[in-house]
Amino acid sequence: MGNASHWDDVYRRKADQQTSWFSPHLSTSISLIKRAGIMADVPAIDVGGGSSTLVDDLLDLGFEDVTVLDLAEPALERSKARLGARARGVHWVVGDITSVQLEPAHYGLWHDRAVFHFLTDPEARQRYVEQAWSALRPGGHIIVATFGHGGPEQCSGLDVVRYDDDELHEAFGARFEKVGAEQERHRTPWGAEQEFTYCYCRRS
Repeated sequence: MGNASHWDDVYRRKADQQTSWFSPHLSTSISLIKRAGIMADVPAIDVGGGSSTLVDDLLDLGFEDVTVLDLAEPALERSKARLGARARGVHWVVGDITSVQLEPAHYGLWHDRAVFHFLTDPEARQRYVEQAWSALRPGGHIIVATFGHGGPEQCSGLDVVRYDDDELHEAFGARFEKVGAEQERHRTPWGAEQEFTYCYCRRS
């Protein structure tokens, strides 16, 4: 999925509105979180959250224990600057989700928009799945979004793996109960459309 220097360079060269994944709000993710009835008192982690505004929206919804993890420290710094004083109430982690140490059985919500599809190595995908299984508490919710089959084959110069919702659930396995799925036509800041697949599961 590229190393830290690759993503540091992306965020140093481009403003948020110059990246294909930019969205003022992750409306599909927020809709799934609300429909799932996830309580705001559970710890939440946004994997690959970078400079996304999901953390802002989670705080607005009353979430008090929010972690944002990303390889790119410059992306996290943007979020901190945007949040101002509220950033002090967020846990910021610079690291690789396939190897970072997370507290076991801690999170009630795991969110990932567009990290998993960068994992082209099956072993890296398995490490990610094991991380999610370990870090989520029993019954915890996981929402993962990737490019769909109608989406691009590369992003930021890196290959991706595209999924439909059944394939995405299969990548996580029977230990995660599939609850729902969504397709999204994401419009980039320059007007192109990208197909995203969202899969929402619960840890059994």
